[in-house]
Amino acid sequence: MDIYRGQVRMSLPSQLSHPIKVGIVGTGYAAKRRAETFMEDERSQLCCVTGYTRENVVDFCQSYNISSYENWEDLVTDKRLDLIVICNVNKLHGIITKLALEHNKNVIIEYPLSLDYTEAVELLELARKKDKLLHIEHIEILGGMHRAVQKYLPQIGKVFYGRYTTIDSKNPAPIRWTFNHQLFGFPFKAALPRIHRFTHLFGEVKSVNCHQKYWNREEEDYYHGCLCDAQLLFQNGLIVDLIYGKGDMFIESDRTFEIHGEKGKIIFEGMEGKLITQDGTQPIELESRRGLFALDTKIVLDRLFDNKPLYLDPESSLYALKIGEAAYQSARLGKIVEIENSA
Repeated sequence: MDIYRGQVRMSLPSQLSHPIKVGIVGTGYAAKRRAETFMEDERSQLCCVTGYTRENVVDFCQSYNISSYENWEDLVTDKRLDLIVICNVNKLHGIITKLALEHNKNVIIEYPLSLDYTEAVELLELARKKDKLLHIEHIEILGGMHRAVQKYLPQIGKVFYGRYTTIDSKNPAPIRWTFNHQLFGFPFKAALPRIHRFTHLFGEVKSVNCHQKYWNREEEDYYHGCLCDAQLLFQNGLIVDLIYGKGDMFIESDRTFEIHGEKGKIIFEGMEGKLITQDGTQPIELESRRGLFALDTKIVLDRLFDNKPLYLDPESSLYALKIGEAAYQSARLGKIVEIENSA
């Protein structure tokens, strides 16, 4: 059985209440956008929330008129709930998902499913065993940039090179979980869409060569800057350079995505996109990113109640995580890591 390439599909979860009762772990931006969607959809009832900061939990409860739990363990094991939404620190994703599935809950989780690839594989197997939905959010696939790339790819011919740079200048750099080695995790596993955009478009990777550098703080396990770069060689010959950096040593931010083909080039610098071919340069208009978490949530409800397809199978996310794990091992060992793919 090959769980990485999407041959296996989860069946429709059964015995759902109407409205479906929902609990959220986390109180950040994604949690708020999902809460609003659940409140507006008659098929769902938002019941409770839990989070790391008590003040944020209180504000969340007042905004949506719901109850709270002191910890995620009690929320996840609440017998009333049918669906658990996990929007908190990356380190806890795997353990919370496991407890939720063990207690027969359907799960929506922000990427990554786990910082541990082996654990992620086991969680997908557990979801199948329990006949529960396990949806891993990847709204970059729903976004305008990805859809524009898919639209214009045929015009640039055979693709041979790609580059994705995301540098976030932060001065001063915050002391928060996204700058913590353990809570955030290795950048190319934590910021999984950097890899997933390419594996979703171009398939399997042959090898990975990765390097990393951190500027650590005196506070235990926190840093004020990081730089991580990886080169992916795909089975089809495509070469992709990924650069991820953030912190106070970068003088300015840079978000550039480009794909080179034998007949042209697609490039996005921030929200400005261009298609460049022998016929000239054509601007690419991008839609707003607003509303993507709401769309993701609605698609899940459509799946649960009407058996409509999701926009992404979890196997796709797991394959990207497999490449992220290879990048981590490459950076740790200082050598190129070859990828074992399906026959």
